[in-house]
Amino acid sequence: MTLSNSWRRRYFTILSGQAISMVTSGVLQMALIFYLTEKTGSALVLSMATFFGFLPQALLGPFIGVWVDRWSRKAIMIGADLFIALAGVVLAVVALRAEPPIWVVFGILFLRSIGAAFHSPAMSAVTPLIVPEDQLTKCAGYSSSAQSISFLVSPALGAVLYSRWPISAIVGLDVIGAIIAVFFVAFIAIPKPPRSAQVGQESFFTELKNGYLAIRDDKGLFQLLWVGTLYMLVFMPISALFPLMSMGYFGGTTTHAAIAETAFSAGALVGGLVLGLWGGFKRRILTLGLSVILMGAGFAASGLLPTWGFVGFAVLCVVMGFAAPFHGVQIAIFQERIAPECLGRVLSLSMSMMSLAMPIGLILAGAFAEVIGVHTWFLISGILVILISLLMMSLPAIRALDDKRAPGVLAPGVPEAAE
Repeated sequence: MTLSNSWRRRYFTILSGQAISMVTSGVLQMALIFYLTEKTGSALVLSMATFFGFLPQALLGPFIGVWVDRWSRKAIMIGADLFIALAGVVLAVVALRAEPPIWVVFGILFLRSIGAAFHSPAMSAVTPLIVPEDQLTKCAGYSSSAQSISFLVSPALGAVLYSRWPISAIVGLDVIGAIIAVFFVAFIAIPKPPRSAQVGQESFFTELKNGYLAIRDDKGLFQLLWVGTLYMLVFMPISALFPLMSMGYFGGTTTHAAIAETAFSAGALVGGLVLGLWGGFKRRILTLGLSVILMGAGFAASGLLPTWGFVGFAVLCVVMGFAAPFHGVQIAIFQERIAPECLGRVLSLSMSMMSLAMPIGLILAGAFAEVIGVHTWFLISGILVILISLLMMSLPAIRALDDKRAPGVLAPGVPEAAE
């Protein structure tokens, strides 16, 4: 597939709209986290909130991938953004009458996750249709930078607005951000992936099976998927417990929680820019593995800090944030090795497996953190993350992903599209 030289304009236009939407959605998300933290102060409640925020992605992911490959990816992105905004409107209506009950907040997080379950694989599947293959890793860095800007701005802005605005007004801001994102996508031409005669003609479950076979037949990708799933089992609970670490263990306020989140995002912004400009080591598995080790070391060190060591925690948040964007290397590897017409199914399946690990880890982490303390859980998680990284870099099939590339691998039974 030949890509026009205008790919930068198209890619960065879409990314700009998404960045604005991510900021406004992040503000609402942080406001809800502050709300739950202030009302309950419970690690289990925060873990359950994140559980409901990822459950739809875990359960619906494999099925959504088939629809992403069948339907217009552009239309899916637009529809998902509008659906997420609509879920926020429901929350605003409830908030206008009374303080939203905890179960209502869980329900809204669940609905917004349904929209995200459609949007994420569609956006990831659109990228290789616009971006040249040799630029995919760098664009993963730029995408991470956009997310980092959101994470950088959202906690601080969320803390300010939460203390001054009602939830309904924050929802209104999120709706405006969604409309801007939709506008940016609507007026950009997005190429369609090659279509074979069988696409859309085979049964839904046959196409679903073919998506699984496409990744299973690549031993290195298959192992990388399972290691990534194991990593998410440990990592995701930690990300959900950051506010409790700041406000509970260190005895801070929402301001301290916002500082920690902002520090993490500042590090991630720098890391994303470094990845975008540099592209990582030639051996990308080494880049990925070292970033995971750095993340694990940050977790472990955080767990060893005394209760008066919040400043040290903020510094470690910068370090952990710097490591985070380099995980985008994994997505770039998938984008290179799987054909565009099958990419939606493969990415959705991989996101679903990782998302399914998240709620399991969240329930376990929430329960353990209540008993042994959130700081101890940080220490244990850091050690586990380092061990997972060492496992990944020791597997020959994963290391071989750097030695032999097979871009454009199709699902079994799907012939090459005609030139």
